[in-house]
Amino acid sequence: METTQTQNIAQGNQSGCHNTDTAFTRNQQKWIALAGFPNVGKSLLFNRLSGSRVSVSNYPGTTVAVDQGTFETTDTKFDLVDLPGMYSLSPVSEEERIAKNALIKDSPDIILHVIDAKNIRRMLPMTLELIQTGLPVILVANMMDEAQKSGITIDFNILQNELNIPVIPVTARTGKGIEELIQTINVQKYNWNERTANPIALPDYITQISSKLLSENYPVSKISIAQLLLENDPDTVEMVKAQEADQWDNIHSVLQNVQKQYKPVSYAIKKHYLYQANKILSVTKSIESTQKTPLREKISRILIHPVTGIPVIFLVLYFVIYKFVGVFGAGTMVDYIEGTLFGEHINPALTRWVENIIPIQSLQQLFVGEYGVITLGLTYAVAIILPVVGTFFLAFSVIEDTGYLPRLALLLDRIFKKIGLSGKAVIPMVLGLGCATMATVVTRTQETKRERVISTLLLALAVPCSAQLGVILALLSPFPKALLIWGIVIGINFLFIGFLSSKILPGKQPAFYMELPPLRLPQVSNILTKTYTRIIWYLREVFPLFMIASIIIWILQISGVFEIILGGLEPVVNSIGLPDDTSKVFLFGFFRRDYGAAGLYDIQSALAIRQIVTAAVVLTLFVPCIAQFMVMIKERGIFTAVGIFSFVLIFAVTVGFILNTLLVSFNIV
Repeated sequence: METTQTQNIAQGNQSGCHNTDTAFTRNQQKWIALAGFPNVGKSLLFNRLSGSRVSVSNYPGTTVAVDQGTFETTDTKFDLVDLPGMYSLSPVSEEERIAKNALIKDSPDIILHVIDAKNIRRMLPMTLELIQTGLPVILVANMMDEAQKSGITIDFNILQNELNIPVIPVTARTGKGIEELIQTINVQKYNWNERTANPIALPDYITQISSKLLSENYPVSKISIAQLLLENDPDTVEMVKAQEADQWDNIHSVLQNVQKQYKPVSYAIKKHYLYQANKILSVTKSIESTQKTPLREKISRILIHPVTGIPVIFLVLYFVIYKFVGVFGAGTMVDYIEGTLFGEHINPALTRWVENIIPIQSLQQLFVGEYGVITLGLTYAVAIILPVVGTFFLAFSVIEDTGYLPRLALLLDRIFKKIGLSGKAVIPMVLGLGCATMATVVTRTQETKRERVISTLLLALAVPCSAQLGVILALLSPFPKALLIWGIVIGINFLFIGFLSSKILPGKQPAFYMELPPLRLPQVSNILTKTYTRIIWYLREVFPLFMIASIIIWILQISGVFEIILGGLEPVVNSIGLPDDTSKVFLFGFFRRDYGAAGLYDIQSALAIRQIVTAAVVLTLFVPCIAQFMVMIKERGIFTAVGIFSFVLIFAVTVGFILNTLLVSFNIV
């Protein structure tokens, strides 16, 4: 088995793809797909097989792109592709569509269907769907350790005979069963044609369409094509209309008749697969009755019950976000690194060195001037931003590894329904506290276009990134009343704009379905891996943008354009009660939100408490940074992105004006 560098390829990166509707690059002649429900351990299994280190999370909806590596048997090299989570072949959200198209249109040489062994009853129907494609399937029953702790036993010999495909029990977390899986893949690539999976009894309406109306020229079996047609999968409809142009009217007529007779037909199909799965499990699975409720189940119930769960949220916010990220990260660490290391040692030494080797003052300003690459860009990135995002990513890795996030989603589902979202939207919102650019990509996990637009709007408007949040907490923590005002204003605007959007944008009430993973003690290795990979990813994005921003500002400064821009911003900031210098903060915030937060930290001594509160609120609500704006264009389209950008700009200034007026009128702070 070969260890390789993993590629993480987002949807839309189609260069070299076998098919323009999928999102991975074919490097080898053969490829293996890891498919299954969210949060069943696909990414961890991917790491085991490829030798790569992909961040593994204990909550659903993490894989919205395709992770790709290489897996090598004794004589064959495969592309190994970790597909986004999917609940069936019928996609609901964008990431499920990516996974479905990869399976249906690109025909993997082997499908590893990864399931959670303790939830096999819910997941086996998808196994039957995959078997019906006619593609080679290996069922990987993961999390066997947790299944055994839950008193679940499965006779895998009988299950294998019933399905007539290989069934391998594994515990990817510890590596148990991985060698047997590798051996099975090694053997399977030779003798798949010698084994034919047992076909289950299918409804007449599927066999009628597949056997009588469809030709043979499809990447998968006609049974799967017929099923997807009946479920109105748009990609499949388009494929069949092109393939069966002469017969399409007849096919369409039959489809309509079946859909009228079995309404909704998708429910009838899912019910049939569940019935067949239950028949198989009746002879393969047993559950030992346990009198005592496990401790982690008791804790889980506490976390999802409104009476006990809400106080837990406030405890997490206080100790994790406020005390650890705000006070320790943005306070103690930033004070030392920015004030002592950079302020007293690094920057003075570099300034002297640059001034000695560069005689031209204007060039000196590029590196060590007021907006220099070193004294501004490097200092902001390393001394102010890195400690904040580092502590946030560490804290976030601990929280997600426990399995708390999906319980938070379940707890907040009722509130989120009021703003046109489901509890599933908690995932991008929480990720937005790390980086809104990354979180905007994760809005793909939302099931409808309406939910994706509302999520994108709220991320652009009222979800501060970790650097913003940390700096604001550090600035306002000495003044509890000021911090409370900031929190209330941001919270009210989040709910108000969400509620207003849900009333304006057309669409039905979102449904909520999410796998609830078990609570686990976080693993140190997993936490360190995730924290490290996220910090590296963040720095790769931050450093170039901070350096480029410093260079652009230097060019604008020596050309005089910078002062003109600031002069145009000054009346705006003055209207919300802020001095001229804060115009730089908002200009920096356009380059990056965290750049603006660092700028606010830099001038805090020149501001009154009232002005810091106003600036913090407006900066939080202010326009998305360039990186987030570009992702918004890619994900939602330029018209929607520009509309959100314009609304957020006007709204932020308006809220700042109202807030400053109230603070001055009532002398609150």
